[in-house]
Amino acid sequence: MASTNVTQDRRNSTIPDIESLARPTLEERGRQRFASALRRFAIQDMPERLRDDFETRVKPAAEAKGARFDDARAIDEAMERRASYRFYSTLRYNAQEMCFLSVQDPVERALPEMIAVARDAAERSPAGGTLRLNPDLEVPRYVTALDVHLTPGCFHSEWVEDDVAQGAVVSLGSRVFTASMNHRSWGGVARVISRWVKHVRPDFRPLRILDLGTSSGKNLLPYVEAFPGVEAHGVDVGAPLLRYGHALAEHEGVPLHFSQQNAEAMDFPDAHFDLIVSSFFFHEIPTTATRNVLKECRRLLRPGGMMVHQELPATGLVDAWEDYFWNWDTENNNEPFYTAFRAKDPIALCAEAGFDAARSFAQILPDVNAYPDRHAEFGWDEPGRPRHGKGGWYVFGSSLPE
Repeated sequence: MASTNVTQDRRNSTIPDIESLARPTLEERGRQRFASALRRFAIQDMPERLRDDFETRVKPAAEAKGARFDDARAIDEAMERRASYRFYSTLRYNAQEMCFLSVQDPVERALPEMIAVARDAAERSPAGGTLRLNPDLEVPRYVTALDVHLTPGCFHSEWVEDDVAQGAVVSLGSRVFTASMNHRSWGGVARVISRWVKHVRPDFRPLRILDLGTSSGKNLLPYVEAFPGVEAHGVDVGAPLLRYGHALAEHEGVPLHFSQQNAEAMDFPDAHFDLIVSSFFFHEIPTTATRNVLKECRRLLRPGGMMVHQELPATGLVDAWEDYFWNWDTENNNEPFYTAFRAKDPIALCAEAGFDAARSFAQILPDVNAYPDRHAEFGWDEPGRPRHGKGGWYVFGSSLPE
């Protein structure tokens, strides 16, 4: 009888917090804080100084010689050899790398314990979540060819059996990445979108939700809070991310359902989901893949369902300088599809996938921290509209009629 009780207690016991196992030393914590502060300076303060150099020195001199700066390419050609740009670009590149490198040593020390926790979570799943992995899945070359975001090992690499290292590096490195920017809170995008959905459709009660490119599933948790009782699913091609995310969710006591799938062709039945979401996903895949994913969204949405994808602002909705700023990542951050995706009209992409253009949208939503009392969307021509990532988040999507 005693043995049975011990087994029962273990079956229902809480999964340890896998994120807390990678304990940095004092020196490593200092390095992480430095990397975080440096990246904040490189991506928020430094661009303003770069723009000042362009506006006060480069642009007037070039325009005096007949030059025009109607698009990002013209700005890029004028700035690429400037000392200000080269310093800015070097600083930003290295700060990006440092964020992920700063967590590697703690992750490697804790890896055996983290794997044990993830295995325990997969075996018991006390919160009721699920983890479906597919060792035969062919991870697309657009993922395997580069270390996206300059993340060592990218999303998919596995070094040992039941590996979670990349899940930890991506999750903890992203925490360093955003630690000095209070507008980028944990799961913040999901809180923004769920709040907006509830505002525009107060009677909407999704039964199932799907998060594309879910990574560790942190973007799913706020949707579960916003829509109690919803069945929440997340797909990703990276098994280490999903193992790690499943352990996190089981620790939190939230039953999330993870599956290793390519979002271009998923195994869910037709009309299976009421709400399909993603966060920073489409700019990391080719536009051919984007079209396939949106067609899958159309297939998987129920009548009356919605899809809302948080992304980077389309080229046609920003001025030349902001376009130039966003395009930096295409050449420098191992995100080669950045510019091509942003050049597309998101409404047209939705229409190509079978959605009604009149029911589709592309807009900025107010950040919950910057505008806590404002639920409605910002118009693109509204004075004072915040820039994406600075008080607002760009989203596009569509809905189906009942």
